[in-house]
Amino acid sequence: MKKYLRSVLMAVFCFYGVSLTAAANDDYTIDSDKILVTVVLKHQQDKSLTELQQKMDENRFWQSFPPKGIEIESWYVMMGLGQVITVNIHPKDLRTLNLAIEKSAWGIFDTDIYPTYEFKEIAESIKAKKAQNDSK
Repeated sequence: MKKYLRSVLMAVFCFYGVSLTAAANDDYTIDSDKILVTVVLKHQQDKSLTELQQKMDENRFWQSFPPKGIEIESWYVMMGLGQVITVNIHPKDLRTLNLAIEKSAWGIFDTDIYPTYEFKEIAESIKAKKAQNDSK
């Protein structure tokens, strides 16, 4: 997992203009046995809110999602898109998360699921290094 994450970070650094040498020397290890997953529940706009809520009740959405043991990091409503939920899970629970979405959200939402990682501190570090280099 760490090798995969390191290669993803390297690609991000290249995209944002951080040299590979500088990125290779920085340790951005994530010390966690959990992964972040972003779930996007896009509203099916051909249905009214009443229809959606009825289908949520039929599917027992609120009783099923999130499944037990899944830690919610954030849950936002994005107007015009739907709901964006970030969960913190053990990799072994990915299937449980997927099944909960399939059983409770399908027919109500179009769904997208993305592996995710926190980038804020890394971005701040890159910004600080760029500002330091620019001031030289």
